[in-house]
Amino acid sequence: MNPFDVDSFLATGGLIGLCVLIFVETGLLIGFVFPGDSVLFTAGVLAAQPDPFAPWWLLCLTVPAAAIIGDQLGYVIGRRLGSGVVEGRVMRMIGPEPLEKTHRYFERFGAVTVFFARFIGIVRTLTPVVAGFTGMSYRVFTLFSVLGSIAWAAGLIMLGYWLGQVAIIRDHLELFIIASVLTVVVPTAIHFGRRWRASRKVPDDDPAA
Repeated sequence: MNPFDVDSFLATGGLIGLCVLIFVETGLLIGFVFPGDSVLFTAGVLAAQPDPFAPWWLLCLTVPAAAIIGDQLGYVIGRRLGSGVVEGRVMRMIGPEPLEKTHRYFERFGAVTVFFARFIGIVRTLTPVVAGFTGMSYRVFTLFSVLGSIAWAAGLIMLGYWLGQVAIIRDHLELFIIASVLTVVVPTAIHFGRRWRASRKVPDDDPAA
C-alpha cells in the first residue's frame, strides 16, 4: 500500500474495506503486506474529524471482530495443512527470519504469544498458522486472540481518535498519516531488500565466481 493513499483507501473502502483488510492481514498469509497498525491509527484520526467516515464506537466493535475472524481462518489453515504450509511460495517469499522469530516468541511466552503478536508486524500474520499446526488448544488460542484483537484494534483506533482531536495533528493530518505508514513500509522494504541481496550473492567457492 502506497504511503500516500491510506486516507483514500479509508474514504473509498469505508468501514467494510477496513474490516476486509484487517481480516486478510491475519486470515491469509498474503496479509503481511498491509500496514495494519497505520491503517487503524489513521482510521481513528479520521473518525475524530468533523466529517468522519465511520463513528469511533462502530469501528471499535467491528474491526476487532474482523481481526478475530481472521485469526480463526489462519488457525484453521495451520491445523488443516500442518507444518507443510510454511513451505509454500508465500512463506518462501517472507523468508525464514519472521517464522523463526514467531517460534522464539512461542518458546518464550507460550500461548500468550497470540496476544502479544497482535502488536508485532509480520508476526501477527504467522502466529495463527503456527498456533494451528503446533496443536495449540483451540479454546486457549481463541481466548488470547479475542483479548489481543480487542486491545490492538480498539486501542490503536482510540489512540488515533484522541490524537486526531489535537490541533497540530488535525492541521497536518496528511503528514502524520504518511509518517505512520512509513514506520511499517520502511522496515518491510528493508527486510525484502536484504532477502533480495542475499539471493543474488554468489558463494565464494562457486567456480563461476
